[in-house]
Amino acid sequence: MKYKIGDVARILGISPDLLRYYEKKGIVHPVKDAHNDYRYYEPWDINFLMDCIWYKSFHFGIDQVAEIITNSTAEEVAEVIDQKVVELRAQIRRNELLVRRAREHRADLGRLKNQLWQCVLRESPEIVRYIHRYNYNYDNSKELQALSQQWLEYMPFTHRCFEMPVEDICGKRGEGRFSWGFSLTPDYVRELGVKVEPPVVRLKSQPCIYTVFTSAGKGSFSPSKLEYVVDFAQERGLKLKGDARGNLLASVLEDGELTGFFEAWIPYETEA
Repeated sequence: MKYKIGDVARILGISPDLLRYYEKKGIVHPVKDAHNDYRYYEPWDINFLMDCIWYKSFHFGIDQVAEIITNSTAEEVAEVIDQKVVELRAQIRRNELLVRRAREHRADLGRLKNQLWQCVLRESPEIVRYIHRYNYNYDNSKELQALSQQWLEYMPFTHRCFEMPVEDICGKRGEGRFSWGFSLTPDYVRELGVKVEPPVVRLKSQPCIYTVFTSAGKGSFSPSKLEYVVDFAQERGLKLKGDARGNLLASVLEDGELTGFFEAWIPYETEA
């Protein structure tokens, strides 16, 4: 029994173009009708095409499938399978991390409003961070642009982090300075193999005032958003002693306006 290319495509659920590609790679050799150039496949050819589908199910590329089927010994196929096992395990680990990161972000979304405008005393997490923007200006040096692109590849495991000078929060300078970059927790740094060398730095945990605040509208983000933290500290005999650092938790629609929710840690010490 012989089958036309359309018949084989329906039997196997693959496109005629893919069948032609497998023919080009020498996996199958359909007989061509001399009068109309129609291709005719035998069950023998379909067996090889099923082998293609089988190996392709392991996520081998089409060219690699062709090499396995037409030009590989058993030992060579075994080596390719061993390499694929390593690759699949890496993909599984990556997906496990993605599930974990998605759950972390879900937890962030769940606590947006519970801690909004509230202040609590809490240890800041240890992080590794990289700053690339100062107020509204990005650093345009080639070296830092390359580093920024590298950190973009670490998404979604990064946070978009910010820092604000404590002097501006306390209103002593009033310049409204802030900087932006990316941060990672130490476990993700290890998993991703991130190099920690300047301008990438490690920030240790320390006692802080923790809060969540919002900023809505273009140009509204500034250290003045944290003035209420100064009042909280003064009421409890605490002195802010370091720059605030924090993360963008989410940008969502709030009361009809796109609103950023941010968490912040501001270091403190007890006043003598």
